[in-house]
Amino acid sequence: MNKWNYALSSAESAPNTAPILLRGGICANIRAAANLGYQGLEVHMREDAALDYEEISQTAAGCGVRVSAIVTGRLNTQGQVNLVDDRPYIIDAAMTGLREYIRMAARLRTDLIIGWIKGRIPDGADANPYHARLARNLTAICQEAAERGVKIFTEVINRYEVNIFTTAKETVDFLEHWEIPNCYVHLDSFHMNIDEPDPVEAIRLCGKRLGYFHVADNTRLYPGSGTLDFKSYFQALGEIAYGGYISVECLPGQDGQTSARKALEHLKACAAA
Repeated sequence: MNKWNYALSSAESAPNTAPILLRGGICANIRAAANLGYQGLEVHMREDAALDYEEISQTAAGCGVRVSAIVTGRLNTQGQVNLVDDRPYIIDAAMTGLREYIRMAARLRTDLIIGWIKGRIPDGADANPYHARLARNLTAICQEAAERGVKIFTEVINRYEVNIFTTAKETVDFLEHWEIPNCYVHLDSFHMNIDEPDPVEAIRLCGKRLGYFHVADNTRLYPGSGTLDFKSYFQALGEIAYGGYISVECLPGQDGQTSARKALEHLKACAAA
């Protein structure tokens, strides 16, 4: 039987409309994650966050909880930069920010999630130049990350939010066509439910390319609050020998810790079944 590693999303602060379960400092959230029975803490933060790396390392070791990944989305949503922009100085700022994230991840001995920072192809534009631009910039970032022992997970997000990498096949085909090194697919059950004809086959398609897995129900609340078949997801993850984190990134509802507890109970029951 697989021994799954579970993580949950966190940030220093976030609105209730964001899929963040724990709010507060990283060390406090590590302790909270441990108390809830999780092995990992996913951190959403800016690339210029001031961190006490020694304290985080000691707290993580004492609690048996690792930082599962750093999410780079705020560099796009707050910093307003991306990797495919027609303005070179916007891309330069995105690359500089991602290099800061790589340094942070290396010191925390964790990996990076690239989602919104990929950018968006302008409506009606020829996609080819933007794909080539993304491939060039993503290759550079992934190579630099590899030199520091950091993996890059590129997230598949639904078509209502982005227009690059909305399905597993599109993402895998892109990574293989452009031969992007040190870059893995990041699936999310909420997004899969919107754009994947068969989420289970999407997991199988990724195979060894799958590096990170987000879970939320079709409601975007905690797993078990809706209709998604997490048992079938665990079966597929087992088939491909997935060894990464299963990270709960969902809306907090009335209480983030209660949602985190209910999520873990449901996921463990599905995994056992």
